[in-house]
Amino acid sequence: MKKFLALVALLFAIAWANPATLIDEGRFQQAYEEALAQGTATAYALAAKAASYYAGYVASTGKDKEAWFSKAEAAAKKAIAADPGYPEGYFELARAQGRLSQYRGILASLNLASSVRDNLKKALELDPKHDSALVALALWNLELAQKGVGWMYGASIKRVEPLFQEAIALNPTAIAHRLEYGGALIRLKKPERAREQLEKALELPARTWVDRADQEKARALLESLK
Repeated sequence: MKKFLALVALLFAIAWANPATLIDEGRFQQAYEEALAQGTATAYALAAKAASYYAGYVASTGKDKEAWFSKAEAAAKKAIAADPGYPEGYFELARAQGRLSQYRGILASLNLASSVRDNLKKALELDPKHDSALVALALWNLELAQKGVGWMYGASIKRVEPLFQEAIALNPTAIAHRLEYGGALIRLKKPERAREQLEKALELPARTWVDRADQEKARALLESLK
C-alpha cells in the first residue's frame, strides 16, 4: 500500500511539474508544453523562456532554431496580452526577436531591431532592476554599433560596458552575465578583461542546466584566448 501511495504521489508530482523547475533541469520541451497549458502571463513567459533555451542550447539546425524562437515569440506575445504590466513578457519577446533577426530577411531584421529595443525599454520601465534586460540591451547596442547601423536606432558602443556593469552589480552571481560580458569584451578587443569575466563565470556555483552549459561556453572562450 505504501509503495502504491508513493507511486501515486510521484505520478502526481510529474503531472503537475513546475515549468520553472523543468527549465532549471534542462527539460525545455516539457517546460514549454506545461507552461502553455497553464495559460497565465507568468506561464506564457516561462513557455517563451523554455522555447528560447531549447532553440539556443539544444536545437541542432537553423530550421529548428528558427522554429523554436518563433514559438518563444508567440508565447511572449501571449504573456503581454494576458498582462501588459508584466515585464517578463516584454523581455522574452525581445530575446526571441533578437535571435529571430538572424534568420529573417533584411527588412524584417531592421523592424525587429526596433522592436527588440522598444521591448527591452518597456521591460526596464516596468522593472528598472531587470538585470537580464540590461544585459540584452548591452548586447543590442554592441551588435548594431559593430554592424555600422547603430546611428539608425540610437545604439552606441559607449553604452555597452556601463550596461553590463549595472547588470552585474544587480546580480553578481549570474553566470550568463559574466559569459556575455566576457564575449562582448573579446569583441571589443579587450582580452585581458574578458579573461577576468570568463574566469569568474567558472568560479560561480552552477545551479541549473543552463548554468553548466554556460560554463562550458566560458571555458571554450578562455581556451580561444590562449
